[in-house]
Order: sequence, then C-alpha cells, then structure tokens
Amino acid sequence: MEFDWIWKAVLIIALGSLLLRLAGRKSISQMTLTQTVLMIAIGSLLIQPVSGKNIWITFAVSAVLILTLIVMEFIQLKSDAFETFITGKSAILIENGQLNEKNLKRYRLTVDLLEMMLRQQNINKISDVEWATIEPNGKLGCLLKPDAQPVTKADMKLLIEEVQKLDPSFKQQPPQNKKEDIFKEVADKKHQTAIPKKLQ
Repeated sequence: MEFDWIWKAVLIIALGSLLLRLAGRKSISQMTLTQTVLMIAIGSLLIQPVSGKNIWITFAVSAVLILTLIVMEFIQLKSDAFETFITGKSAILIENGQLNEKNLKRYRLTVDLLEMMLRQQNINKISDVEWATIEPNGKLGCLLKPDAQPVTKADMKLLIEEVQKLDPSFKQQPPQNKKEDIFKEVADKKHQTAIPKKLQ
C-alpha cells in the first residue's frame, strides 16, 4: 500500500496556506469577483495532487495564479479604469430616503433583500437613509439622515457644555475606570488580564 498521499496532504496544507497568505487576508464576503474565482480555482487545483497529479506542477500553477492576482491588484492601484473594469464601482440604491429602482433592477436586488441588508445594520426605515450604496464586494454602505443618526460623544459634550452654561452647578459624572481594551492587546502583543492557560 502506498502512503505518499500522507506527505502530499501535509505539503498541500503547508504550501497552500503560504500561497493563500500571499494572496491576502480578506474573508470571502470582502473579496472581489476576481479574488473569489481565484480562490475557488486554487482550492480545486490544490486537491489534485492527492489523486495522482504532479504536486510540483500544481504548486507552480497556484503560484502563477496568485502572482497574477497580485499584479492585477497593483495595476488597480495605478489605474482607475482597470479597477472599474475588474472590480466595479459602488452604486446608489437609496438616495434621500427614496429607492433607486434602476440600480435595484441592474444589480438584481429585490426590495426584500435590500430591507434584510438594512436590518442587519439596525436600520428599520428606508426613509431614515440618506444614502445607501452597494459596494463591489456585495456589502451595503449606509449613511443615515442627520435626525436618524445616533448621538456621538461630540454631541454629548456639546450638550453638557450648554447645560453647564444654563446651570453652573451641574457636574458631569467622572469617567469610570477604563476596562480592558482588546485592540490595545493587539498592539502590545499581550493580554491585559490573565487568561487561563488552556484558552491561550
């Protein structure tokens, strides 16, 4: 019995992971159409050596595919026309609370699907949306009308200042102690609080 499939499988995982890391860190939902096609092609290609195809030719073809993707992404940085041709541009779906029916039809989006995407962003009324765009990766970008936007810290600060002008005895509550910051952990490369060894 031949066991060469074992080292082939290990090599596929090791070199495949390295090649895909070179291709970028985007998740499937963030990939452009070209990147998605490439990842599917590489996935199909990488499994072939296990069934007897030449493993080194497979890795060479995968490397060429990824180098092609990197070159295409570099050209996209330099040329707007090429970027538009390969990736596409954003399109307006909602403008000032009104649906852009022409673009909905063009991108084959139903109102129900658009409403689902809005609900995922905690938006419950189309009339609250000033702008909504469909991005090249298929995600929805939204800007709420000023009256529908949540209050920011800057808004609260202005409000407190106005209240203090009216009532000088008004005291702002002191800020509570800062809790752990998981983003700072990435910069510091260590946990701020003790984590059990089995979970590290």
